[in-house]
Amino acid sequence: MDPLSSLLSGIRAEGSVVTHAVLTQPWTIRFTDAAPLTMISVLRGDGTLLLPDGTERPVGAGDTAIVRGPEPFHLADHPATVDNPHAAYEIACFTTDTACTAEELGGIHWGADSDETTALIVGAYRASGHRHERLLRALPPLLVVEEDAEVCAWLETAAADAARHSAGSQALMDRLLDWALVCTLRSWFDQAGADAPSWYRGLADPVLAPALEAFHDRPAQAWTVASLAARSGVSRALFAKRFTRLMGRPPLAYLTECRLDEAAALLTDTDLSIARVAKAVGYADAFGFSAAFKRHKGLSPSAFRRGSSPDAGARGVG
Repeated sequence: MDPLSSLLSGIRAEGSVVTHAVLTQPWTIRFTDAAPLTMISVLRGDGTLLLPDGTERPVGAGDTAIVRGPEPFHLADHPATVDNPHAAYEIACFTTDTACTAEELGGIHWGADSDETTALIVGAYRASGHRHERLLRALPPLLVVEEDAEVCAWLETAAADAARHSAGSQALMDRLLDWALVCTLRSWFDQAGADAPSWYRGLADPVLAPALEAFHDRPAQAWTVASLAARSGVSRALFAKRFTRLMGRPPLAYLTECRLDEAAALLTDTDLSIARVAKAVGYADAFGFSAAFKRHKGLSPSAFRRGSSPDAGARGVG
């Protein structure tokens, strides 16, 4: 499994909402899920995203924005609207009935096209564990991918199906938005160039990609620089030099970082003993693993587990 797929494996859309609302200016929509990620695709109309840190970003038809949580944020017709009398709406996907609600918008509302029509598809992504945290660290608070408006047209067909509440419509929208998240992130990483995370840049390199794929498929294997170079079909010296230049660290330093990030996820998301966690990430014994983990994370595996979960004391740590 490649790094992006692995990091996305623990985060899923849940209770996506489709709003095709005729809004009378001035208006604001507040997003309140405290989700790790929220994705907004603008089908029609425009507005300005307002983040808690003061960021203001206009978005229009064809734009897809991903906002990193958990703080609430706004979409408004104009930045000044929030400080003046206006119609206020709220969208929340993580409701008790698992269906998004758009309070005062009347849920999913289809209005006639006009200059005041704003059509949005919103997906809030809930994390099932901690594996996604490395992905979040690689993302800015807000990213926007600009596409031609026609690119989003296919989503409107699915949105119409969801509006009819036909069987499976909610699951259909959620899975489509999982797909859309992957596509949006890939587009943004491609556009980011040198600012993209090293693990993404490495996958685009013809020399490093085979070795990275092999390692991420089998992280517990006893990889060496020589064995990784063999996967790429180049000499050990060439591989080490190229890896360090493109990835910003030597091969074995990267392997250690990835293994210990995976170990941190296993410690917080599973009941595996420390010995089994050590084996799962490629360490021969728990003592060597514990020393490496404390050196890189600042805490022993047991202390890290206790500090990460309220019920950690009930888990096996032998």
